[in-house]
Amino acid sequence: MSSNNGPTAQPHKTWPERYRDMANTARDPRIQAFYKAGCPAPATPMSEVPLVALDFETTGLDPDEHAIVSIGLVPFTLDGIQLGKSWHQIVRPQLPLHQTSVTIHGITHSDIDGAPDLSEVLDTLFEHLNGRIPVVHYRNIERPFLNVALQHRLQEQLRFPVLDTMAIEAYLHPDRNPNRWQRLLGKKPVSIRLADSRLRYGLPHYAGHNALIDAIATAELLQAQVLHHFSPETAIGDLWV
Repeated sequence: MSSNNGPTAQPHKTWPERYRDMANTARDPRIQAFYKAGCPAPATPMSEVPLVALDFETTGLDPDEHAIVSIGLVPFTLDGIQLGKSWHQIVRPQLPLHQTSVTIHGITHSDIDGAPDLSEVLDTLFEHLNGRIPVVHYRNIERPFLNVALQHRLQEQLRFPVLDTMAIEAYLHPDRNPNRWQRLLGKKPVSIRLADSRLRYGLPHYAGHNALIDAIATAELLQAQVLHHFSPETAIGDLWV
């Protein structure tokens, strides 16, 4: 399930090589520092990789039409989650909140009135990201939303691998959607949503749609996935996308 491909794919280069190249072409010093912090070689065992679970709450699902309203992240390894270094930040979107998104994540107009723009907290965000591999549950939120936000503010984007716990669950349950006959025989679909995935590993229920809680939940889920289905010696390049 590994892939080095992306919008600017260089199929013959590893992520560490691409980081070195992009460090030389990045203009913003924070993005330069991100790439200079490096990326582990694909053969690096999971047990040796510094990770950071990342979650965004947004005003909708389209990064070209919606915006980030909160960031939650927590650094971790397979051995432990560093709760003392976690970070949660509400940020002010450039477009008005919709009632539907308020209902989902509970962030209201009064919460964002005094909140900073994302540009004001980028230094802190990069401090947490540098030198770590991001872990998300459903990569089509965090990577696209971050890149649209960076493009708007810095006229640059980030290219980086992620570990996607939803993609791992999809890989583990390829027949999760039963056909008509299987449904008639009583076979139920297998949900790969964050809360449902955690239940399969006996992890506790957390209230969802808080960026920090979801980040912690994602970190715990990856630890459980590696413990049950892979190994601490599994190469990071076998799992990132």
